[in-house]
Amino acid sequence: MDRAPGLSVRLKLTLSYAGFLMVAGALLLAAVWVFLLRYVPDIVQTPRGIQTLRPDLIRAFTPAAAAVLAFLLMFGLVGGWILAGHMLSPLNRITHATRLAANGSLSHRIHMEGQEDEFRELADAFDAMLARLEAHAAEQQRFAANASHELRTPLAVTQTLLDVARNDPRRDAGELVDRLHYVNTRAIDLTEALLLLSRVDQRSFTREPVDLSLVAEEATETLLPLAEKRGLTIETSGDIAPAIGSHALLLQMTTNLVHNAIVHNLAEKGTVWITTSVHAKTVVLTVENTGEKLSPQLVSTIVEPFQRGTGRIRTDHAGVGLGLAIVKSIAQAHEGTLTLTPRTDGGLHVTVQLPAAPPQADR
Repeated sequence: MDRAPGLSVRLKLTLSYAGFLMVAGALLLAAVWVFLLRYVPDIVQTPRGIQTLRPDLIRAFTPAAAAVLAFLLMFGLVGGWILAGHMLSPLNRITHATRLAANGSLSHRIHMEGQEDEFRELADAFDAMLARLEAHAAEQQRFAANASHELRTPLAVTQTLLDVARNDPRRDAGELVDRLHYVNTRAIDLTEALLLLSRVDQRSFTREPVDLSLVAEEATETLLPLAEKRGLTIETSGDIAPAIGSHALLLQMTTNLVHNAIVHNLAEKGTVWITTSVHAKTVVLTVENTGEKLSPQLVSTIVEPFQRGTGRIRTDHAGVGLGLAIVKSIAQAHEGTLTLTPRTDGGLHVTVQLPAAPPQADR
């Protein structure tokens, strides 16, 4: 935005300091003058006769007052300029850091020294913002690289299948069509997952009262055939858990969690536990499952887009690597948190904590 040039803040502060000092000096001189007029007699009796003092007092006081005001003006301008520069030096550092960030350098930090004050608080908040922006930019770069890789894979497979079919016309067309259909389906699933993730990050959805316990039951009923096919048991329990958000997104979040718990479970006789609970200001959805033992290091990475744990690609319901990333984004879009911890006996313990709906919203 183009703006007309104006006075600098330092000059404005200098003029303000000098002006305040001049006003204070003028008031002080006025008080002295009133004092002199009140307590110094206008006419006195001298050996030479009656003599008027006021004209002499005016002639003596006026040059002295003018000199004092001139001194106060110079002192206010010089001292105000120095004082304003000292006070604004932290702001100059913040401005410099802001310009570096605007030019793309997110690694710069202010690291302001000194005791806690308004400038120190602003600098610390700016440093924290730069740290979050740097982490977000790095995450977006990794996401773009991984998404490009994941999208390139089905395209490359499709190209290979078409090349083989072209070079070998006698090859079974039915097998080729089946493999192309499978690869194309995974590419569509990946594209839809990327679109959903983008929609969640933009938070372009309507908020309404949602009962997490009903959402959990709906997701369980949808995925129950898959669990039965794998010989798994799903146990649901808990209280009515009223939240505020998008029913479709919260259902997608819960479905992803339950699907993840089913797919990454024991080969047989595994269990999935789904519970909901209500606390003072939050509602909690918990999904646990049996499975292989997971290290804390692995658990800390599987929420990243396209990060898959042991055995996640080779299963017939492996997904596209965005399930838990979508869960995390949906939870954050609803001002909630996602916590993953490995279970001691194997498997994963996932907790989603969301703000509880106000009483009037649940009526």
